[in-house]
Amino acid sequence: MLSLTFFGGVNEIGGNKVLLEDSSCCLFFDFGTSFFTRSRYFEEYLKPRSSAGLLNLLEMALLPSLLTIYREDFITVELRSYFEPVPASYQLEIDTVLLSHAHLDHSGYISFLKRTTPVYSTAMTAFISKAIQDSGKSDFEKEVCYLIPREYSIPKNGKISVLCSADYRKVAAQQRTFKVFDLSSLAGEALTFWRGKPGSRELHSVPIQKADKVGQLGVRCFPVNHSIFGAAAFAVETSSGWVVYTGDLRMGKLTEEFMDQVAALKPLILICEGTNVDKTTSVTEEEVYLNALRIIRQAKGLVIADFGPRHVERLLTFLRIAREVNRCLVVLPRDAYLLQAMHYISREAPEIASEKALYIYDEAKVSYEKWEQDICIKYRNKLVSAKEIQTNQDLYILCFSFFDMSELPTIMPRDGSVYLYSSSEVFDEEGALDIRRLHNWIKHFGMIGFGLPREVEPYKWEIPEAERGFHASGHASGLELIELITKISPKILIPVHSVNPDFFVTNFASTPIKVQIPVPAQRMEFSSL
Repeated sequence: MLSLTFFGGVNEIGGNKVLLEDSSCCLFFDFGTSFFTRSRYFEEYLKPRSSAGLLNLLEMALLPSLLTIYREDFITVELRSYFEPVPASYQLEIDTVLLSHAHLDHSGYISFLKRTTPVYSTAMTAFISKAIQDSGKSDFEKEVCYLIPREYSIPKNGKISVLCSADYRKVAAQQRTFKVFDLSSLAGEALTFWRGKPGSRELHSVPIQKADKVGQLGVRCFPVNHSIFGAAAFAVETSSGWVVYTGDLRMGKLTEEFMDQVAALKPLILICEGTNVDKTTSVTEEEVYLNALRIIRQAKGLVIADFGPRHVERLLTFLRIAREVNRCLVVLPRDAYLLQAMHYISREAPEIASEKALYIYDEAKVSYEKWEQDICIKYRNKLVSAKEIQTNQDLYILCFSFFDMSELPTIMPRDGSVYLYSSSEVFDEEGALDIRRLHNWIKHFGMIGFGLPREVEPYKWEIPEAERGFHASGHASGLELIELITKISPKILIPVHSVNPDFFVTNFASTPIKVQIPVPAQRMEFSSL
């Protein structure tokens, strides 16, 4: 009997964790971090305790209570009692995770799954995942590509065991198995990158493998358009019919091809994202280019472009503008590291050394991580210091965000410099506070802001209507989703990744498509119709 259980992504944006069970096969569509639920309990200085294993995450319902799917080194003696008695339905083994893309709200909590659970994805998603982890801070919530083994330790009080590493800096990292649909093997620099150790730590690497069946179930992967390279949707051929999962997508050539190909499968179930169902129109990346070009062409001083991390498509938009206006686009070292990794897989990502308009910000730091050292050595002719930017401000577009504002007292943007906010609107109180501080930074340096969210009521910020053309969402609008669903024409539609699933009920009430809204952690059973 085919069943689906939604452990995340219900009445929230992100956190997708969708369990599919069919005969003897179990798999997850994504296994992401629920930032909405997490923000209710945790913030920058109050984080889940890694020393307590999974306890904080289970207690706050950030992870499903499925003891047998998790890493043994995160299950403390005390934690086992938390699970008891374990329902028989929760004692299962996962054959794989089908990872739609590398955003952490879809990938982050793969960190806690058994290392032996393979991750199926595109090659680009695998490489982006490794680049993000290599260049990020060590964090037990972000061990997607490789994990750091822990062991028990009894503190001096002897009362409770905690998790740690006997020699944290020296213990070798253990890479997960990634199986990809669009690459059979790695060679040259791509292979060196995949095997490369994180920092000074050794890495027991696992070769990338070619994706195959999951148990007896056939799986198909479809590239789709989204705000990150390598995004994909999946179709799984179950005993009851095809089950299709969109992941996150927006309209474009890849998504249109996906629609045509999946419609031919005549799927039983479509699990469809609904992030932007309340929006009737979508800004295109070409519109972002034209609007940003108009502003930057008129700018007299420094230009700062603020857009989401890992949004390489937006980076390429500003690189295109930089060429057009004879400026240099300056990215941070972590952006350069990501671009380098992506270029190994696709020539759509620019090659830093040969791109005349692309440079790297030379951060003044006391110490550097190994990946930073490698970037600075390999591209030393591409480094630009704060002093050089300060002296020639009208020559640069600097890729900064709020979290890089502490660099500005060194750069000293002159009056009239431009801050172009090319990111999404604010969704929570923490984001509202950051935007308030960002406004203060911009005002302090006499910069001119474009596309910035403005406060419309306490803790609620919106981008003014006249300035909404500087960001293109990675998600389809409501009307576009209606078109997509109608084209695919599933027998059953299940909304996910949405705070307004009733949109689908209303719009498909008079059609043959049956809409079923999931209940968190409640199994839904299906037979062929």
